[in-house]
This record gives sequence, C-alpha cells and structure tokens, in this order.
Amino acid sequence: MRHALIFAAGLGERMRPLTNHTPKPLLEVAGKRLIEWHLEKLAAIDVRYVVINTSHLAEQFPVALGDGSRWGLRIRYAYEGPTPLETGGGMLNALGLLGPEPFIVISGDVWTDADFSALPSEPRGVGHLLLVDNPPHHPDGDFALDAQGLIQDNGSPRLTYSGIGVFRRELLDGWQDVVHDAGAQQTPPRFKLRPLLERAIARQQLGGSHYRGAWTDVGTPERLRELDERLRR
Repeated sequence: MRHALIFAAGLGERMRPLTNHTPKPLLEVAGKRLIEWHLEKLAAIDVRYVVINTSHLAEQFPVALGDGSRWGLRIRYAYEGPTPLETGGGMLNALGLLGPEPFIVISGDVWTDADFSALPSEPRGVGHLLLVDNPPHHPDGDFALDAQGLIQDNGSPRLTYSGIGVFRRELLDGWQDVVHDAGAQQTPPRFKLRPLLERAIARQQLGGSHYRGAWTDVGTPERLRELDERLRR
C-alpha cells in the first residue's frame, strides 16, 4: 500500500480546553505529536503518500508537518471547510487525492503500537477493520468478528473498531443510495461512514482482525495524560 488517509478534521470538543488552540492530532504525547506517531509507522512500511483531512485550526497542520519530507512521505491536505464532513464525507472529499489501490485509514486521535505491516494490502471485499478489546468508555463495542474473519453487526464477543483499517474506493460506490443524513444533501456532502460499513457487512464484503496489543482512544485530557505517563515510563 502506497497511500494512507489520516482523519484529522474533528473539533476535539471532549478535549477542550486543550483543543481551543491546538487540533487534537497535534497534541503531544511523550514528546511527540499524536499524528507523528502515525506518520513514522506509515513511513516504516513504505507508505509514500499521505492525505490528511483538516477543518478545525487547519492552518496549523502544514506549519507543523510541512510536506512530509522529513519522514520520507508526501503529505497532501484535504481541507473540508469550517465544518468537518464526518468520516464518510471526509473520505469522499479526500478520494481524489488517493490512488486507485486500497489505502490505509487512521483516526488522528488514537494511539497504538500495532504493526501496520500486518494490515492486508488487498483486503477481502471492500475493506478490513482492525478491532480491539472494548475500552472502559465503550463497553458494548461496535462489531463482532466471525470464524471466517468477516465483520458482523451481531454476535459475540463484541469488539471496538480501532479507527484503523484498509479500504477500497469501491466502498463509496453508490453512497447516495445508502446515506440519508440531511448533511449528505449539502455541498460538499457530510455523512458518517457507518451506513456504508453496514452495507458491506450485509454483503459479507468487510473483513477484520482482532488486535490485542496497546491501543488508546485519546479522546479526553485525562486519557491523554494517562497515555503520556505510560509511554514515558
């Protein structure tokens, strides 16, 4: 895989007041910006083109990260306007900057020690989700994983989507037939990815794997502080 998309457009409302002046992916943990942990891991597996979608305090990203050359990457920025386009709209907005082959998607506000080289370069169906054990703040999880490695809406044990996956462009084919949010009628469209994932699940076109290592949804100042202390130890 040569391309990756990092979601970095969120408002970071749960992280305030830290995000009043700094976008969440640019907050530091253990002396390094959250997004830089991802960039280093992507460069290590020979990803060369990274698209970062931006909205809140978007102007800070090029200043902090430049063109990506310090990691051996080429970074391009997909600005969404003052209102983030959600995960589905954000992916659609960035699609023109991504190549034709499958691409890695990473949420800019998670941290993990997962080895990205273990992600499939050619996912079955339209995508592959990395699932993790449910954190305390999300005890009910999102999906189940069956014995064939297919994602299911129902079943047990329930696991949490890590915000990391591999997708084919075809996931978004015919999105207008699936998404009925009011924001989907706007220009550019704003909608969540979940309805498209559910369509893929129903068609048995979404694979997954269970990662049992370290993973943190860095959604609050408390979790940021806990992660920083753990990594420094």
